[in-house]
Amino acid sequence: MIRVGIYGASGYAGQELLRLLARHPEVEVTALTSRKYKGQRIDQVYPAFGRIAGGTLVDSSPEEVAPLCDAVFLSVPHGEAMLSAPVFLDAGVKVIDLSADFRLRRVDVYETWYQEHRAAHLIPRSVYGLPEIYREEIRKASLVANPGCYPTSAILGLAPLLKAKKVRIDSIVVDSKSGTSGAGRDLQLGSLFCEVNEGFKAYKVAAHRHTPEIEQELSVLAGEEVRVSFVPHLIPVNRGILSTIYATLASPLSQGELDGLYREFYDGEYFVRICEPGTFPNISSIRGSNFCDIGFTAERKTGRVIVVSVIDNLIKGAAGQAIQNMNLLFGLPETTALDLVPLFP
Repeated sequence: MIRVGIYGASGYAGQELLRLLARHPEVEVTALTSRKYKGQRIDQVYPAFGRIAGGTLVDSSPEEVAPLCDAVFLSVPHGEAMLSAPVFLDAGVKVIDLSADFRLRRVDVYETWYQEHRAAHLIPRSVYGLPEIYREEIRKASLVANPGCYPTSAILGLAPLLKAKKVRIDSIVVDSKSGTSGAGRDLQLGSLFCEVNEGFKAYKVAAHRHTPEIEQELSVLAGEEVRVSFVPHLIPVNRGILSTIYATLASPLSQGELDGLYREFYDGEYFVRICEPGTFPNISSIRGSNFCDIGFTAERKTGRVIVVSVIDNLIKGAAGQAIQNMNLLFGLPETTALDLVPLFP
């Protein structure tokens, strides 16, 4: 059995990790940490775990948790993961970090958008944890930087077009909508029911911290520097991200050619589902699952391609993708504990 710790188990991503790992046949969860709820059972904090998963939340240091684990998920805020990761790595523990601390390859870019980096020496060692793009690198890694939720939807939506150089790289617009769980479980004015219900708003317009992550990975795919206009929106649902992506085609493509391009690129990728021509995905079809559904069309009158990509922000955008990465690290089938039918209605 793989001994697994969840360092920061009481947030939405942390509890989602535990929910999925509770059905993992090769995993024993050996540590659950939380400062806020230390000493409480996990089913006291989240009653849904009654009879499903046990364990008491502890406020333990990385040094205390490391001997209990073969792998650890760092589900802590940006800036905290960089302090914990070196301790786990030095102890021989594989690290899957759900924060942004090791996603950006350039320290100066990270420090521009976040804060001073206090473990910059580990950045060259980290692998960006998007299995559909970096599968072989992930298998050999000891430190995996789990992608952000918005970047996951945008990168998977655009990857086939950029890899094949089918769009102008100066024309990309990513318009994304997210459910409120993306803001985390801590009390925030903008996430209160009365602030969100019956509302629909853009936020952090042209200033969201996922922008450099999206641009970094799209640039790798394109083989040249890519800049995007990225606008996130908050919608009154619990979970789910829908990204509508616009780009100008480098040359005309038919619907059939687009369909062939995407199906060839994602051939064999269990967690990416391509919609039938003329149809587009709905977040209701991926809720509670690790799937990314993608639909697209070429708009003749403008010469643009329009791509719609949907994921569950807590699963493919966080915990599910993290477990997919853990499965790769330990040579397990990627679908282990993740072959879930989406929740509907």
